[in-house]
Amino acid sequence: MSIRRTMTAHRVMTAVAITTGLVFTVAGCGGGDGKDDKADKKSSPTAPADQGEEDDEKGGSSRPPTDDKVLAEVKGEESITLTITSAVRDQGGFVTVSGKVTNNGGKFWTAANWRGEERELNKNGSSVAGANLVDNEGKKKYLVLRDTEGRCLCTKFTGGVKPSQTADWYAQFPAPPEGTTKVNFQVGAMPPAPIELSDGE
Repeated sequence: MSIRRTMTAHRVMTAVAITTGLVFTVAGCGGGDGKDDKADKKSSPTAPADQGEEDDEKGGSSRPPTDDKVLAEVKGEESITLTITSAVRDQGGFVTVSGKVTNNGGKFWTAANWRGEERELNKNGSSVAGANLVDNEGKKKYLVLRDTEGRCLCTKFTGGVKPSQTADWYAQFPAPPEGTTKVNFQVGAMPPAPIELSDGE
């Protein structure tokens, strides 16, 4: 009887040891796979890329804006919006100011009040010929440059600007002294637009 009990006890111990070993082995394999899955999910390079594509499709702000920098914007006569996007001092001794004009009204706009009151500028209808730069500190006004025939070095709005339409414009002026960086741009009955001059390349 003692030999049978010993043999039975030995078999039971062996079975328990084998079963325990299998349980540890399965648990170890299962735990290792779980950690690897989590690591894979955390370090996956496709997740940020997919998110970026979704942002682009939705028009997200991850990309830099492409619009021009606005130095000044004023609204005035005949529902006109004047925007200045550049005021550059060039090496030739002049300043080029440029931007956009938008007709927010319901009528055709011809820029009749923008050509200036000087007789010499009569040939510059529908233009920015009457614009000027004012240096308040230096107490000087700079008029648009013109050629020997009185034609301005500026944009002429040939055909005018239709309602809800935007047109580009530019005007060139004599350059204020090097120390002058801030001036006011003014044309027609529009409010003065304070702008800062920058140096050209």
